Amino acid sequence: MIELAKNHKLSKTNSTFGISEKLQEVICLVGQSQVFADGEALFSEMMGISVCGKQIQRVSEYYGQQLEETEAKSIKEGTPAPLVGNGKDITYVMPDGSMLFTRENGWQEIKVARIFSQSDNIPIQKNRNEITDNLFVCHLGGLQGFLKKLEHYADDYKKKVCIADGAKWIWLWATATYPEMIQILDFFHALEKLGNFASKQFANEGIKQEWMSEQKDRLLDNGVNEVIETLTKLKARNKETEKLRIEVIRYYQNNKTRMQYKTYQDAGYLIGSGPIESAHRNIVQQRLKLSGQRWSEKGAQQIVNLRAYQKGNRWPELVNLIKFAA
Repeated sequence: MIELAKNHKLSKTNSTFGISEKLQEVICLVGQSQVFADGEALFSEMMGISVCGKQIQRVSEYYGQQLEETEAKSIKEGTPAPLVGNGKDITYVMPDGSMLFTRENGWQEIKVARIFSQSDNIPIQKNRNEITDNLFVCHLGGLQGFLKKLEHYADDYKKKVCIADGAKWIWLWATATYPEMIQILDFFHALEKLGNFASKQFANEGIKQEWMSEQKDRLLDNGVNEVIETLTKLKARNKETEKLRIEVIRYYQNNKTRMQYKTYQDAGYLIGSGPIESAHRNIVQQRLKLSGQRWSEKGAQQIVNLRAYQKGNRWPELVNLIKFAA
């Protein structure tokens, strides 16, 4: 192991952990991205210093909890949340949930929201955009706790658009809290639901593809009512497809006001929820759902807080917390 000079950033200690502010920051950066034991090897191989996995866990979880408490204080005191864009641009608010296994209660839903402005959604290749600035809201726990956090970050935007996969709690929340918000059913979920039916209904792949292409074109031309009519008149080939047919009809009828895709695209809106699905993979799955991991609910929340700040360009806020802890 190397011996650091006394004036090296990593050598200057503070009173919280007896290690420097900079080293605590680096530990948090490693802890939110790597399994703790792997982080220990990383410090050894790349920096030549000894930081055990338990210490990485302790420091990372401590500051993940500090972020949680700071956020709760801001919500309670009504402190303005940071904004993406200028606050007046079209702003997407995309919430969704996925499952995480916890020690205390088995599988629990962790909810994530991604907030970003239209102007920060930059085309970089054909059919591929990059979001250059965004905020992430993460909560492992009850729905009301998540919504309290989400509203803290979403309140100040003037033109909000919510794109989601059809979960009832999202539409109920959006309608009750932000009645002016544009609600869009994710186009690809709508198409997938129809495709599941078509795969069972049509034995011939060519016929299925032709039928799906026709319905897709109708949906993209504000023709959801035509698709519903087509499904209503179509005779299902067996009981299984009849059940799927009824499910699609019900799903489309419940969401048809959110399926005016031509209108949305003409107005310049996105129609897909890919950004929030990507956020779940990037924020949650790539760190918290690795093989063999078992999280406490509190520990999972603490680490996902660090990841949300790191991925959301808010790392300087953590650095300030570390400095104030000195």
